[in-house]
Amino acid sequence: MKILISADMEGATGVTWPADVLPGTPQWERCRSMFTSDVNAAALGFYEGGADEVLVNEAHWSMRNLLLEHMDERVQMLTGKHKSLSMVEGIQHGDVDAVAFVGYHTGAGAEGVLAHTYLANSITGVWLNGIRASEGLLNAHVAAEYGVPVVLVTGDDLTCVDAEGYAPGARKVAVKDHVSRYAAVCRTPARTAADIRAAAKAATALAGRRAPVTGKTFTVELEFDAEHLAAAATVVPGAAPSGERRVAYTSATMYEGIRTFKAVTTIVSAAVEEQYG
Repeated sequence: MKILISADMEGATGVTWPADVLPGTPQWERCRSMFTSDVNAAALGFYEGGADEVLVNEAHWSMRNLLLEHMDERVQMLTGKHKSLSMVEGIQHGDVDAVAFVGYHTGAGAEGVLAHTYLANSITGVWLNGIRASEGLLNAHVAAEYGVPVVLVTGDDLTCVDAEGYAPGARKVAVKDHVSRYAAVCRTPARTAADIRAAAKAATALAGRRAPVTGKTFTVELEFDAEHLAAAATVVPGAAPSGERRVAYTSATMYEGIRTFKAVTTIVSAAVEEQYG
């Protein structure tokens, strides 16, 4: 049994503030250990539940945040950027039996600690087939195309609520309770590690490849905080204006959909001016 852990940082234990997740800041250095603790706890739980292999895919910012030297020696970690499927890289090879979303968060425009979708700002909303989309929702649809169930989600309490919409059967662990976008009531790392480990152990029973979900089409709509960003997004083939500060595109598969999303956000981030956005 092989488990993939997609590890993001905004939903990690103790994280509430941009400096907590921005590489190079003192707070990021401090929070890396708590992030690593969450991910390692999930891996340990999966091993205790019967997993033979755990692959951790770093999914935050530079994708070089976790402290490999503090992980269980059985874990393998995929680190670094420029991966075909970004946050769920590794799921496409046919050997993954389940995926866990550790350290996840709510989507752009929604309530939640450090809520966003791909870009920290600039994007004010994303909708997938008319439903407001978090990174979890987008990635869950990618996983479904490969027959891989989402069995564990960790983050703040609102992330767990969001996950009920895309992985109702998955185990959820709230490591903190939302107060505002930049504040939360946090549990200690010792407590969250124990909670995540127990949930991952139980979640292993949910692992097992399913029939791939096929035959759907996916319309993704993005709303930006400035019109010039929407215009920049239309450079991507298939992305067209859909409203004020909005663009949309339709993909025959979510594999194509997430790759187009990555292209759109890459181009938009390059169009952001430092002071005026």
